[in-house]
Amino acid sequence: MGIVLVAGAIISEVIATLALRGSHGLSRLGPTVLVIVGYGAAFVLLAQALKSLNVGPVYAVWSGVGTVGAFLGGVVLFDEPVRVATLIGVTLVILGVAVMYLGGGMEH
Repeated sequence: MGIVLVAGAIISEVIATLALRGSHGLSRLGPTVLVIVGYGAAFVLLAQALKSLNVGPVYAVWSGVGTVGAFLGGVVLFDEPVRVATLIGVTLVILGVAVMYLGGGMEH
């Protein structure tokens, strides 16, 4: 169940981050509401997941996968550029998350 909560936290955080970009400095109501609800949901779900999972690997997965998700969302939704250096960075984030997950485990 903890993994499902982490997945929900990641999805909520990515939606909130992309809405933050679309809010134009929190000046648009719809995206601003998504920012508040999305980040709120992300932290509630993450807090619940941490009742049964190890904090280090969970945070690595949450922040790393969220970073990659925000990058991909920016490319798809906002036509943000994809550069070689960015792809190298995304690859390193994914490798780092994998090492943290395998090395630290998620379960208590």
